[in-house]
Amino acid sequence: MAHTAIDLFCGAGGLSAGLEMAGFKVLAGNDLFEAAGRTFEQTHPKAKFIPGPIQELSVERLMEVTGLRRGELTVLVGGPPCQAYSVYNHQRGMHDERASLFREYLRIVDGLRPEWIVMENVTGIYSIANGEAVRAIKSELAALGYGVEDAVLRAEDFGVPQERRRVVFIGNRIGAAISHPEPTHGPGRGSPFTTIKDAIGDLPPLGNGEDHGRVPYVAGDASPFQRLMRGNATTVAGHAAPTLGKVNMQRLPFIPPGGSWRDIPHDLLPEGMKRAKRSDHTKRYGRMTWDGLSCTVLTKCDIHWGAYIHPEQDRAITVREAARLQAFPDWFEFAGSRTEQYVQVGNAVPPLLGKAIGDHLMKLMRRLSQAA
Repeated sequence: MAHTAIDLFCGAGGLSAGLEMAGFKVLAGNDLFEAAGRTFEQTHPKAKFIPGPIQELSVERLMEVTGLRRGELTVLVGGPPCQAYSVYNHQRGMHDERASLFREYLRIVDGLRPEWIVMENVTGIYSIANGEAVRAIKSELAALGYGVEDAVLRAEDFGVPQERRRVVFIGNRIGAAISHPEPTHGPGRGSPFTTIKDAIGDLPPLGNGEDHGRVPYVAGDASPFQRLMRGNATTVAGHAAPTLGKVNMQRLPFIPPGGSWRDIPHDLLPEGMKRAKRSDHTKRYGRMTWDGLSCTVLTKCDIHWGAYIHPEQDRAITVREAARLQAFPDWFEFAGSRTEQYVQVGNAVPPLLGKAIGDHLMKLMRRLSQAA
């Protein structure tokens, strides 16, 4: 019998894609974001997308759509929206209604009674109300009969070409021992980190604002990561440069690889940054380096807020480049406006991180069945 999964707050389906790579059968996804739902439907044709707020999602509807009965689901996964927990949100707190969305996840856990649960969130969840959110998640799951362990996973440790930290909660109601996946990439491990060159070096050059539709890959040897992302494709979509304004285009030539706003002549700096301390805004107007990792891909790859300038070309990174830095395969095409596409990419769990979690769950379940 196949191991099954349902993905709440699924977005475009990055975590679902990773679970499928690990051998899970994803039956359904739910999200409020309409464009992400269209992406999920296109990229997970065997799963049912259920649109709308989780508050309106009934357990009965999930069982009707999936054909499951209570207790039959292998794993329920989800990442309740993280804005309330994020260090980038200075008004965060347990009073934020988004911080209580995990209670909706718990309601569905209680109704479906999956064997396993996986929740992921930003590391800021640890500091909100001095850890109140984490204690509430664990104590409420314990009250439902689930043992839970949490750990911070670094996406780059699992082959993702990006510095990204996520708190991952893994739990079960069957008394199985819980652990988290061990890193596979980095110094002294089986594989080196995946660099930006490894990730996007085969995508053709573009000028500011250029869009040529589907484009062929650059000729030459592809890195193992590029081969994995391409599959059998010979062309790629979503590789279109956003249009930067005149003053930004005047700033970019001054910024070397690894450089930032500090390299821009004072008279060209935005007014608000002319008074900034040199120690502030470390990633603003940052240019990537070929041999480095990307900074965290956010929902806006806005050069004013982070290191989203191409290593060599004077432009911001494309949706496809952001997706590569999130380890989305190239067959994964994003619906909606370009702004909505960047949001979907930035909100996602990198599929390779999802695969590492899925592989580890499979290992824990095999171990349990062998011991039985």
